[in-house]
Order: sequence, then structure tokens, then C-alpha cells
Amino acid sequence: MSVASIRRLAAGAAVIAAASGGAVYLSPSVASSDKGGGPILDSLRRRIGDPTASVPSRSAQESSLIAATASDPLDVLVIGGGATGSGVALDAATRGLRVGLVEREDFSSGTSSRSTKLIHGGVRYLEKAVFNLDYGQLKLVFHALEERKQLIENAPHLCHALPCMTPCFDWFEVIYFWMGLKMYDLVAGPRLLHLSRYYSAKESIELFPTLARKGKDKNLRGTVVYYDGQMNDSRLNVGLACTAALAGAAVLNHAEVVSLITDDATKRIIGARVRNNLTGQEFNTYAKVVVNAAGPFCDSIRKMIDKDTKPMICPSSGVHIVLPDYYSPEGMGLIVPKTKDGRVVFMLPWLGRTVAGTTDSNTSITSLPEPHEDEIQFILDAISDYLNIKVRRTDVLSAWSGIRPLAMDPTAKSTESISRDHVVFEENPGLVTITGGKWTTYRSMAEDAVDAAIKSGKLSPTNECVTQKLQLLGSYGWEPSSFTTLAQQYVRMKKTYGGKVVPGAMDTAAAKHLSHAYGSMADRVATIAQEEGLGKRLAHGHPFLEAEVAYCARHEYCESAVDFIARRCRIAFLDTDAAARALQRVVEILASEHKWDKSRQKQELQKAKEFLETFKSSKNAQFNDGKHN
Repeated sequence: MSVASIRRLAAGAAVIAAASGGAVYLSPSVASSDKGGGPILDSLRRRIGDPTASVPSRSAQESSLIAATASDPLDVLVIGGGATGSGVALDAATRGLRVGLVEREDFSSGTSSRSTKLIHGGVRYLEKAVFNLDYGQLKLVFHALEERKQLIENAPHLCHALPCMTPCFDWFEVIYFWMGLKMYDLVAGPRLLHLSRYYSAKESIELFPTLARKGKDKNLRGTVVYYDGQMNDSRLNVGLACTAALAGAAVLNHAEVVSLITDDATKRIIGARVRNNLTGQEFNTYAKVVVNAAGPFCDSIRKMIDKDTKPMICPSSGVHIVLPDYYSPEGMGLIVPKTKDGRVVFMLPWLGRTVAGTTDSNTSITSLPEPHEDEIQFILDAISDYLNIKVRRTDVLSAWSGIRPLAMDPTAKSTESISRDHVVFEENPGLVTITGGKWTTYRSMAEDAVDAAIKSGKLSPTNECVTQKLQLLGSYGWEPSSFTTLAQQYVRMKKTYGGKVVPGAMDTAAAKHLSHAYGSMADRVATIAQEEGLGKRLAHGHPFLEAEVAYCARHEYCESAVDFIARRCRIAFLDTDAAARALQRVVEILASEHKWDKSRQKQELQKAKEFLETFKSSKNAQFNDGKHN
């Protein structure tokens, strides 16, 4: 770290101060925003916050899509049920538009369930803004900070602030990172989660016992800690889809677009041919505007119109691994801003385990990306430089790969315009494509896409965008202490192997898990556990209950074993072997809920086992002479 670097950092402070009006904010926590919004927003909140609310059945949603004819079309049809697509459906429905959404697999089955789990406030953009004196990058920081704040407020049961520690092995690093993060505090202003601060080497070891005291032949000089957001990504995505359904959108997972429908006279896209992948039946659904929010697969939708269309997705692979909880203390993450090859690597506590990553390498687009062994080893090697414990491949409980849809704007003249920001454009009349971006800004991406759809279809919304102040399903009435009520008021009735039903305590771990995963809907899951004898844990050492499978099948469009183990509950991501042990019971409960025959049950088991093989836990790794292949 050079003196010149620190001088540039100090010079950048003037830019930051000017951009933020010269004001210094020292807010210790997220400010509670004004929850006003008029009668429309109040009506939506009552509907979504109703503790007895239930989403329409899957068959009712399919019927709504089939009922959208050429003479009576939807306003908007969304293709893709990831964070962006579900966000578009929610935004459009809450503007009073008639909306449908179809997703080939499951809500969050792609990139949106395979994220870093961080809700980034744009701290890396700030570094670029300062060093390049780039006001555009600074605007990205303001945008990310605002969206981070809103996301945490709109789904408080699924999102929280997380302190992240950066180790410093010389005094230059201490000064550089401390100054940079103090500038970040300044920029954040009222959007600040908590103030950043410096900890001495001794304090740092107390906070993070596995942190190395020496690195690169230098002693630890201390750490700088700042706060970012963390989330349960796929549960947030499922919450978005279910909230959209309550707001009036017809959302349908396991429904694949096989072709787009074009008006012969105007050449405008007016709908899609959809296949229900659970039944094999096909139907047409019509809309004034189709929004392509298929993430990494958005080019395949564009090619349905013109197979020679120029690709706009540059897929990048992000690999993450999950390690036991002892690798990181509860409530403190570790971020290494620069590894040997210049990448950022982190190690964060997540749902009782430790998630570490990430890689950033070119990849091909596939529906089930698998992590390569060298990528897993890269992460293990990178974190081992900063820990005082042996980092072992055998400790990897799960490893997965996600595809980032980095986007090139096809209207841009330069091929160097690959962006981590999002791109919205209408290449063909009636087809609005939205891609790129990141989880943190899904809401504003959706807003931009709906604005474009309204313009394209000359639609007539009843109101402006209201999603900024709209909490998601499960948020209304939820408090951080809600788990105590669950623990006090419910028991877990469990069936023994002999078939006898016996009571068990709704212990703190189970109560906390239900409260954070389902928010104010956790009471309904606890009631099923108590009244239907489904209070047993699905896997030893994990808080997931049998009752969750039944609840998700009834109220969250959980249609397959993989839907449950990967997206409704996170056991596949947390511990692949535990997920395999839970599979039989998950399939039994889903079979009871969905009336599956023996053949379907066998098929579900097989599909789920094949899915888990793509998660490279140590059991799925190949070891030869102490080395892995």
C-alpha cells in the first residue's frame, strides 16, 4: 500500500463531501422510513399483512393465464421467476395492472438462489469513484445504499445487518481501509446501518478467534469493520412471488415458454405458448407487453424471434462453499479485499454455517451449473492465508455455482460495455428485456422494466410505483423477538418410529428458524407441527421441521422435492449429505399433499439425488493420495 494511494483516497473525500452536500451523518442504525403512501398502499398492506391470507391455488393461477386471450389480454406477461422477474410481477400488479408470470423451473431456481447472500451497499464502487474521480460510480453507491436500506426494511425477517472484518497486516492498510470506510459512512448518511470502526489486533482475535495473527510474514496490526446486509436469498425470492400473487398476479412455476406469439399484421409480440412442465399440457396466454426477465437465459427468449440475434449475456461463474460454523464466529464476517490474483474473498456466518467465496470466471450457460474442483480449492487456499486453523477439503459441507448474467447493451456501439449494472431495452415491439444488475437493486430494476412496459404497451396503471414502501409477505407484525412467542405457545408433536405421537419442545433453535424463515406466517407452520404430528426435525443437527414441507406445498407453490430442499428450506445449500438423508421424508409428505403415486415418488427421489450430486460436498469429491480431482 503506497502513500500515493492514501493521498488519492484523501483527495477523494472532497468529491464525496461535495456530492453529499457537505453534510456528515452519524446515524447508528437504519432510519425507519415514513410508511405513508395513501389508500392504495394501505389496501395492499392489509391484503399482504392479513395473517389468514392464502395465495391462489396453482390451478387457479394457470386458469387465469389461459383466460388471457387475444381479445382480452394481460397487461404484462413476465418470463422468469427469479428476483427480477418476481419483482417485475409485484411492481406491475401493485400498479393495478393485470399481470402473469411463468417460470420454467421454480422461483429462484437459477442465479437468485446461488448468490453471495450479501445485500451490497456498493463499497467497491466507492473505491472506483475516488480513484477515478468518477461521479457515475458515486451515483451507483448512493443507489445501492438506498436499495439496501429498503430491502432490509421491506423483509426484516429475511434480511439483517452483518459486520464484516477486513484484516490489516501493516499500518498503511489500517489507515487506507479506515479512511475509505469512514468516507463510506459519510456517503451512507441516513442509509447507514452502523458506523465502521477499527479494532486492535488483540480485540480482533477476541471477536474472531480463528483469525491468523500472522500473514505474509507480517503481524496482524488490527482490523477495520464495516456493516453490510445479509439475506436468505431464495426465501426472499419465494416471498416476492407469493406477495405478487396476493397482489393479484397470476404466477406459475414449472411453466416453460416454448415459443412467442407474434401478430402477423404488426409483427408485435402479443403473448407466449407455455408448457406446464408438471403435466406436459400446453396453452397460449396473451399480453399487451411481454417482459423477458430470464436472467442468464434471456438470450434464448430473444432467439425465439430471431435465431441470429446477437447475444447480450456474458456469463460469469460464481462458486461458493459452505463450511462448519467453527470457521467463523456467529455475527461476524471476514472480507479479504485482494487475494493473490486480485479477487475479493469473503467468509460469512449464514444460517448456522459458514459460507465462503467467491470466484469470477467465464462459464457456459447451463440450468444446473457445477463448481469445478480447482475453484473450490482456490477459495480454500485464499481463506487459509487468513486463518490460524487448518482448512480442509473434507470440511466442505456443500459447494455450488451460480451464473451471473453480466450484460452487454445491444444498442451500445462499444463492445466494452459489459456492465454489472442492469440493461432495459425493447429490441422487438412488445418484448421488453431486463437483465444484468444484482440482487440488491432488484426492486429498482423491476421499476425500470415496468416503466418501459407501460410505455411500450401504452398501458394505464392506476398509480405510480409503490414497492419502495411495501413490505413483503411475513413482514407485517414481525419482530426480532417473535420467536419467543413461538417457543412459549407451541409444542412439536412428533411421530416415533413405532407410530406413536409424542410432544417435543418448540426449542429456541426451531423457533428462531421458523420466525426468520416465515416471519409472521411462522405461527401457521407451528400450528401444523402441533396439530398434525409433523413436529419432527427433517435432519439431525438442523432446525428444519416436517411441518414446513406441508406448509410450503399448501401456501408457497412447492411442487417438487428439489423445490423444498433447495429453495423453501436451504438444507441442500447448507449440508448436502443432511439433505440426502431428509429426502425420503420430504417426498413422503409432498406425496401426501399432492397425491403422488409410487412412480412419481420414485421419480422425485431420483431427480433430487441427481440435483444434490451437483453440490460438491466432500462426499462428492474424488480423493487420490490426499489430493482431490
